[in-house]
Amino acid sequence: MVGIKRKQSVSSCMQSGDVKKRKQGSLPVVESSTSSNLEAETDSDPIIESDTTDHSGDDDGVSWPSDQDEDIQIENGEEAGLRDKSPTNNHRPTAAPETTNGTSNSSKESHAKQKALAQERKAAKPNADSIARSKKLWERLRRKSHVPLDERKKLVAELFDIITGHVKDFVLKHDSVRVVQTAIKYANRDQRKMIAKELKGEFRNLAESRYAKFLLGKLLVHGDKEIRDLIVPEFYGHVRRLIKHPEASWIIDDIYRGAATSQQKEYLLREWFGAEFAIFKSEGKGVITSVLESILAQNPEKRKPVMHALHDLINQLVQKKTTGFTMLHDAMRQYMLNINKGSEEMTEFLELLKGDEEGDLLKNLAFTSSGAGVVSMALAHGNAKDRKMIVRAYKNLFSQLAHDEHGHQVILAAYDAIDDTVLTSKSILAELVGKSADPDEIQTEALTTAVNHKFARIPLLYFFANRRESFMDVTERGLLDTVHSIRTETSKKDPATRRKELIAHISPPLLSLITNNTATLVQSSFGCQFMMEVLPGADSNREPALKAVVALVQSESSEVQAALKTPAAGRLFKTLVQGGPYDTQHQRIKFAEPALGFHIMFFEALQASDQVLRWATSDNSFVIVGLLEAEGFENKEKLRKILKKAKERLEEAAGPRPTVSTTETGRKKEKSKGGNKGVQLLLEKIAGRTT
Repeated sequence: MVGIKRKQSVSSCMQSGDVKKRKQGSLPVVESSTSSNLEAETDSDPIIESDTTDHSGDDDGVSWPSDQDEDIQIENGEEAGLRDKSPTNNHRPTAAPETTNGTSNSSKESHAKQKALAQERKAAKPNADSIARSKKLWERLRRKSHVPLDERKKLVAELFDIITGHVKDFVLKHDSVRVVQTAIKYANRDQRKMIAKELKGEFRNLAESRYAKFLLGKLLVHGDKEIRDLIVPEFYGHVRRLIKHPEASWIIDDIYRGAATSQQKEYLLREWFGAEFAIFKSEGKGVITSVLESILAQNPEKRKPVMHALHDLINQLVQKKTTGFTMLHDAMRQYMLNINKGSEEMTEFLELLKGDEEGDLLKNLAFTSSGAGVVSMALAHGNAKDRKMIVRAYKNLFSQLAHDEHGHQVILAAYDAIDDTVLTSKSILAELVGKSADPDEIQTEALTTAVNHKFARIPLLYFFANRRESFMDVTERGLLDTVHSIRTETSKKDPATRRKELIAHISPPLLSLITNNTATLVQSSFGCQFMMEVLPGADSNREPALKAVVALVQSESSEVQAALKTPAAGRLFKTLVQGGPYDTQHQRIKFAEPALGFHIMFFEALQASDQVLRWATSDNSFVIVGLLEAEGFENKEKLRKILKKAKERLEEAAGPRPTVSTTETGRKKEKSKGGNKGVQLLLEKIAGRTT
């Protein structure tokens, strides 16, 4: 663009008759006092010494003259060779050869003069020497691996000698602010506090700066509680404006998400409810809260203006496509929790969620705690069409959602809210477990990874798990309880029927995974839990998978034999020999339908490999106890005879009995755990003292 403007300037002069000829290959030499004054008045900084700062122009730092400078030079006739002495010469200017020594020397001289002028302009600025010295130190400090520790300490001390008392002069310039960031990085606690105190009152301006906002983030990351308490209060009363600012919005959300205390978060989020909450920090009625339900309960007359202000700000950010803020997601959750079911407000809010054509809003929501709650409640409140559009937004993302701490909650809510189980199967389950009952190598690897992942295993186990507490925390269970309460009014399908249909869809690929990868799964506690939950609850042919588990007993692999001694493997085998998981709520075994018959296969495998006593005296001796207690096990007497013959060996493995003492209140307290309780229980059973 500079070159185009320069040509236009010259062209305009030529048309007016002021310019007749110009030699090509030379740049205008700035010599006039008028041009110098114009250049001295500019605030731009043409030379950027940092090799990490993006800039345009030549690499040697030349400051090109502006169009205005050239026009002045042309009008004053100060550019050599530009005018033709003859007043009657109307010919167009001819280009001089580019290879002549005269042209080359003229270009170098002009280049050198412009560079010198740029350096003079830069040196005339305030704190020019200090900034130049600090930038040289920064160039050395930023190469962390190349600077010895002792030298770095000296450089940091020298750097603080320069910037102390002048921090404000450094932070609003794109190059010198990097120096202060490096100083914060290597500073001690007192030095960071010094910088923070010098900048007190300017933090809001720093947040709005394109470059200084990173300095603010550096202070929050490396600072302590005192620095945090200096920074955060300066944003009180300005949240509604700053959250819409292109630069400050990211900083204020980072403060809210990662730096602010719980009380400071309450102050920041309350401002979303209207200008009144930004001006008046407290209603004088106790603890400050950002829970909208509590605020409206105390002041029901404020419901309409508060809900309007909250919806208006949410809508502005959604329309601007800035939907990744945690603060926005928290505000949306507060809004949704206070909308009446089936109201016009609910309809408008659902349309707002669906109105994002690119789907970024729904995608961003799913990866935060509050956002996942918003999407889950939207699935529960919406109709069939709304749910289908929401699910469509996550196409090809369900595997990623399953591995996320919050995203998997959206999948669970979809399981419980969507009546069309065919849609759930094709849209969600197909991505999680594959489309066929016999997964290929890639799907098998992905499924094995998911089974052993803390969060990705939950969408696979959700249909089968007897106790949600074993893999879901209180927050997740609370969210699902909310979804269940909403769906009673919006769903037309019986929950038991929905669950049964989904189990029929997901069982074949999971059973195939167990059959083909039993040795791998048994070596992890999550893998054992997966098999323990799926095998009793699957709705398909379970016999191949059960046989694969039994085959582990006779495996010659040292890794498998070591895995069979773990507590997780013991729980797996005990559950299977008993015929199902133990229901803690009703204090009984929840038998699988149809019956597993695993105890028969397991006992036959133990006899064939002569491992009955080995299992009976091992750490997993409770598996043999479970075998004796299994309903319908026809070989109980045969097992008892085998154990009676080895009574001495069992007594040796049982070890000492636990000792018990009585406290002053009469309660019994166990002093020592004793030996193997499973073996001790087996001795009681073969002696006839227990059944």
